[in-house]
Amino acid sequence: MEPHELIQLTRRDFLVNAARGVGGLAFASLLKADGLLAASGQSAWSNGQTPTSPLTPKPAHFAARARHCIFLYMEGGVSQIDLFDLKPKLKELDGQKMPDSMTHNVRFAFLQKDTAKLMASPHPFRRYGQSGLEMSAMLPHIGSCADKLALVRSLHTEAFNHHPGELLIYTGSQLLGRPSIGSWVNYALGSPSQNLPGYVVLTAGRAPSGGNTMFASGFMPSCFAGVMFRSQGDPVQDLSNPAGMTAEMRHYGLDALRDLNQLRQKVVGDPEIASRIASYELAARMQVSAPELTDLSSEPPAMLEAYGLNRHAASSSRRRRGGPEAFQVFARNCLLARRMVERGVRFVAIHHASWDHHNDLDSDLPFNCRVTDQPVGALLKDLEQRGLLDETLVVWASEFGRTPLGENRPSFNGRISGRDHHPFAFSVWMAGGGVKGGQVIGQTDELGWGIASNPIHVNDFHATILHLFGLNHEQLTYRYQGRDFRLTDVAGKVVTELVS
Repeated sequence: MEPHELIQLTRRDFLVNAARGVGGLAFASLLKADGLLAASGQSAWSNGQTPTSPLTPKPAHFAARARHCIFLYMEGGVSQIDLFDLKPKLKELDGQKMPDSMTHNVRFAFLQKDTAKLMASPHPFRRYGQSGLEMSAMLPHIGSCADKLALVRSLHTEAFNHHPGELLIYTGSQLLGRPSIGSWVNYALGSPSQNLPGYVVLTAGRAPSGGNTMFASGFMPSCFAGVMFRSQGDPVQDLSNPAGMTAEMRHYGLDALRDLNQLRQKVVGDPEIASRIASYELAARMQVSAPELTDLSSEPPAMLEAYGLNRHAASSSRRRRGGPEAFQVFARNCLLARRMVERGVRFVAIHHASWDHHNDLDSDLPFNCRVTDQPVGALLKDLEQRGLLDETLVVWASEFGRTPLGENRPSFNGRISGRDHHPFAFSVWMAGGGVKGGQVIGQTDELGWGIASNPIHVNDFHATILHLFGLNHEQLTYRYQGRDFRLTDVAGKVVTELVS
């Protein structure tokens, strides 16, 4: 046949070829749902498609350094002046009034700025590691890992009260209803774990002041929300079968729910129904995997000792500090975080409260350091020994810092023993997961009041975390009510100095 001649198709040929094409598309869809189809350069979450399981692993934008994150959150506002940012000038000027020009038009939570005076830290600092990283002597175990740490001394935020500040650190916004950073990471990349949630939350000390709002999935499907594990009893509430219900009965009930949800999903195409189906199926698998995860009997005694699970606090420890059980609960949480990462959990948040030291700083701060220092140091060393630190990003953060001024609210009757909220300059650190350790980034002024060099906003902090996961924070969006939302909103830049 000559090239210019038209190819004639019968109706039967057309229908046969069309059927083959539809079958091929259906087969490709099944392969993609099972992760067996090569990536096309744009993953399902970025072009509006919904995979069969919302937590199916997905490709990153570019090569990732981190595959997991352990997010150590110290609720209340850690005093960087006493732990991470030594200020000799502050000791020299201790008890003097700060220049009015520095506090002009500045809002405080409780501090009376007209009569407030500078307050130096009474706690000694020391240099750790070959890098000579300078931190408090109250953190010897974390300090022993100094060459793995990147200490940021120039983080700043707009929030100067706790709940808005916590929301900003966790969700990138001071508003309620936004997805947590753990939700964003799991939405973007899915979860490697088939038998545990992709995002787990562990708490110690007092209950989180903001409740579950920091760990929620916001406008995303609920399967991306943080699942809170408990330190006693069932790891997850209602995980065990109710009294009188056999495993077979539970199996039939779950099958019926799945079938009904699938029928409804075919009608309305609601992604939340797919999320519900995935949650029920995950819950069934967790009935076996979660108890095994939290059973520490397989851990050698030396490992329990290293994390400090056998430590005990005085029974007189106040509830404000978390009570005497805070030592064991926090240590257990750090060990569980390592076990979760080993089992593929993508994002683990350990939320410890309270570091809100408006008074009694000299007693409560050392207490919290004793609670957290040994388990965190053991966690870093354990991850490194197992070859997991290179792919596990460990973050220590808080919602803001504390003032270099002593807090002098009238109700204290002249007794000044703490510090007020300070959003203008505070410290966080990162380790592992592609972070360049043994360095300090950013610098505050000689009093620790403002930032002298390399200011880093919370949006930049989030952009850098996403970058370490192989994600471009400007491309990672979720469309809701006609708008594309980002974790970093309309700002944020990657702090390249942090990346090795």
